[in-house]
Amino acid sequence: MTNSARPPDGDWLGTPYLRLERHGPLAHCVVDRPAKRNAMTAAMYFGVRYATNHVDADPDLAGLIITGVDDVFIPGGDLSGGNYEDEWSDLPKFLFMDNTPFDALRQSVKPVVSAINGICQGGGLVIAMLSDLAVASDRATFRAPELFRGIADTSYANILPRQIGPARARDMLFTGRTLDAQEAVDWGLIARVVPHEELMDRATEATIQICRTAPNARGDLKRSFDQYYGLYDRIGMQASLRGPETLEGFLAFKERRSPEWVHPDLRSEGRI
Repeated sequence: MTNSARPPDGDWLGTPYLRLERHGPLAHCVVDRPAKRNAMTAAMYFGVRYATNHVDADPDLAGLIITGVDDVFIPGGDLSGGNYEDEWSDLPKFLFMDNTPFDALRQSVKPVVSAINGICQGGGLVIAMLSDLAVASDRATFRAPELFRGIADTSYANILPRQIGPARARDMLFTGRTLDAQEAVDWGLIARVVPHEELMDRATEATIQICRTAPNARGDLKRSFDQYYGLYDRIGMQASLRGPETLEGFLAFKERRSPEWVHPDLRSEGRI
């Protein structure tokens, strides 16, 4: 069995589209699927979760930086509908939302910093918000397009208002608008924006700063942040993901058209 066909183990993250790099005491989890613009498969989401837990358990590592390649950080899940010959299992059938890294990020013992190099939306934006710190390139953009896909993402509906306030959360969720990096900082969506060519250096500096804080005391603060974000309606989200609107959203995305629920006079050319 080759590396491309087995579950995570050690520094192998279970998919060829993710890699764990060791840079002294820091690990980098690099999303590297440029042919699909870093669109996340189930195994890729699970790999980020595994990387977070793996770094927590490794005494040689002090923290984790998550980043992407080219001009994309993480754009959310892959809706192309293809079969991924390099994936080791069809995770949604077995784990559904439990393959996502969100809970692992909220509970991580060691610091996790998102170095947002480009497009950040969908699950990628949730990863950025739930990291201990998010540092963005000045070329990064941010969007929450789930309602265009027919998905009632109750995780977003719970986390985003606590991050930026309900009025701005409604704006992002109901219109699907795209924010540039400076708007994202101004809104409190992320913490810092830096020149693109300085991104990894600045993210590394920030991670080191966090690593120097007292771990038990930091954990107590993280517990308070976790309580602040609270629980979300998992049952409702699971039902939505199995529902007819999500299916229609998936088909519309794949066929590059507006979903059928859009009034005929309001439909646009191509996908939305």
